[in-house]
Amino acid sequence: MRITFVLPFAGLAGGIRVLAIYADRLKRRGHKVVVISMPQQIRLRRKVKSFLLGRGWPRKHLEASHFDGLDVEHRVLERARAVVDADVPDADVVVATYYTTAYGVLQLSPAKGAKAIFIQNYEVEEGKSNPRLDSTWRMPMHKITICKWLVELARERFGDEVVSLVHNSVDLEQFHAAPRGKMPTPTVGLVYSAFPMKGCRISLKALKRVAAVMPSLRLVSFGAEPLSLRLRLPPYADFHYQPRQDKLKELYAQCDVWLCGSYREGFYLPALEAMACRCPVVSTRCGGPMDIIEDGVNGYLVEVGDVNMLAERVFRVLNLPEEKWRQMSDAAYLTATRYTWDEATDLFEKALELAINRGRRAR
Repeated sequence: MRITFVLPFAGLAGGIRVLAIYADRLKRRGHKVVVISMPQQIRLRRKVKSFLLGRGWPRKHLEASHFDGLDVEHRVLERARAVVDADVPDADVVVATYYTTAYGVLQLSPAKGAKAIFIQNYEVEEGKSNPRLDSTWRMPMHKITICKWLVELARERFGDEVVSLVHNSVDLEQFHAAPRGKMPTPTVGLVYSAFPMKGCRISLKALKRVAAVMPSLRLVSFGAEPLSLRLRLPPYADFHYQPRQDKLKELYAQCDVWLCGSYREGFYLPALEAMACRCPVVSTRCGGPMDIIEDGVNGYLVEVGDVNMLAERVFRVLNLPEEKWRQMSDAAYLTATRYTWDEATDLFEKALELAINRGRRAR
């Protein structure tokens, strides 16, 4: 197949990482793959703030990307805008990868390929709406998504009965750990993000309550963004900014429990990566984690926004007897081994073929 992916800025976000994995694997299988992305944007508010603080007008700089080093053709547009026919090679299928890229993809000529959209989340806060986002869910494009709740959303809210489900996976060559016991110092892991939907503030409130009864608590955290004055980590935190990919398994394997306090997630790949490193996960019922966490077996699920229950479940895992913790750790590892990127790529190929066949029938 000739496959084109149309991306927003191709930085270090988790969803971009998933796209890079598929682009690389599809290329290795002999498909012709082209990736088109937008350049990095710096919002005007951030520019003005930098100027007023005496730091000068910020200049754009090349940020690292999950596509760096891949043998995949990657074209970056001169500015952030909708793609047009002149940007996109003729292909069998063209895949929008975010709702802002869907508008341009929909207007492309049939020669550019059947239209599909790869949906990894529905990023709207509870009680709010985004009509522009919703309109993309109603576009005549084949949907490929990563978890059950997004399939149900497509069916129940937008009336689309034909949606391809392709769960994310984990690379067990990259993420793994030998059978292990609890850390000498009770340790919790957390992805740092100041974006409110990620619920990092909720997680930190929960950890504050755990630390009140467990003063030796340690926090291991990493993130794709630097620490913000608006969201400070506690003094017992060890933070890693944009760690190398080969460093991540060491961070996961240092933890007794991984914590996710998000309000909404598509799949939340760090949970599965932590499990591959034999780390149980405590998460809110925020979407994707509901597909992989079995309550009391490989971790715990709690209601979104419930600080007290997040703290209680984290404390419960940290306080487990060694043998019970090892059972939960082993169960987490077994969960991770059920998913492989080879199987996921098989399903992704079938989803693209379905998109092509649906496009032919529509024409």
